[in-house]
Amino acid sequence: MARRFVTLDVFTEQRLAGNPLAVVLDAEGLDTAAMQAVAREFNLSETVFVLPPREARHRASLRIFTPARELPFAGHPTVGTAVLLALQDPTRGDARAFGLEEGIGIVPCVVETLADGTGGRARFRLPLLPDYLGPGPDPAALARLLGLEPGDIGTGRHAPSRHGVGPTFTCVPVASIAALDAARPAQAPDPADGLYLYTPDPEGTGQSWRVRMFAPNLGVSEDPATGSAASAFAGVLMQFEALGDGTHDVAIRQGEAMGRPSDIALQLTIAAGALQGVEIGGAAVILSDGTLHV
Repeated sequence: MARRFVTLDVFTEQRLAGNPLAVVLDAEGLDTAAMQAVAREFNLSETVFVLPPREARHRASLRIFTPARELPFAGHPTVGTAVLLALQDPTRGDARAFGLEEGIGIVPCVVETLADGTGGRARFRLPLLPDYLGPGPDPAALARLLGLEPGDIGTGRHAPSRHGVGPTFTCVPVASIAALDAARPAQAPDPADGLYLYTPDPEGTGQSWRVRMFAPNLGVSEDPATGSAASAFAGVLMQFEALGDGTHDVAIRQGEAMGRPSDIALQLTIAAGALQGVEIGGAAVILSDGTLHV
């Protein structure tokens, strides 16, 4: 059967940067095994399969696969698919708001598309807040795992920790951009986790961070941009940064070491000292489209 697919570059305004994504638009009739096989064939960090929504008031239901397994939620597939679905609407150029059904629940999205139909920007609000899953592994053990020195682990008040938003992450602060760039990709000590390294961005202003994410367990040695990890990072910031009530905008730069620079916008809303909401945003551009015969 012929099925339409589109590839996009996500968390970037430039083609051949950011995080590549494949979206299969006509996924009805594919079972889980077939979807997994298609994701292995594309061999991107994630492939999305678009299905009719279970509730008519939502735009679509999404299933998201890495080359190794299905995920309940992922950020760059949400942003890229939201932009693509908005471009399918006849009133391109206007802001569109809709819900996407994913494994963690309904993900509300707002999209602004480019008038020429080549891409746009999307932001979404997490349907659940990040969970704190406990302290991270011993810093010395993490340093050995990453090929770093013990003094490279830690920045400011930050210590290794674990957080999750469906997908789970071991979050590792490192002392400098040099240490971040020198880290070798590795599997997190908890085999279910991605390994998320972060350090303050000296070129940024306010809350600006440079990050890397490794997930060999998902078939992804290193990811150019990871929206789900950025969502979990909101929990890290709540734990270690002195953020007051209000709205906080956080700039995250990822993919530099891979030659695929990506920019993720993270926003935290805090009231009475507690995290009330998390939003992720970014750009996406269409790279190619074609037909899949499965």
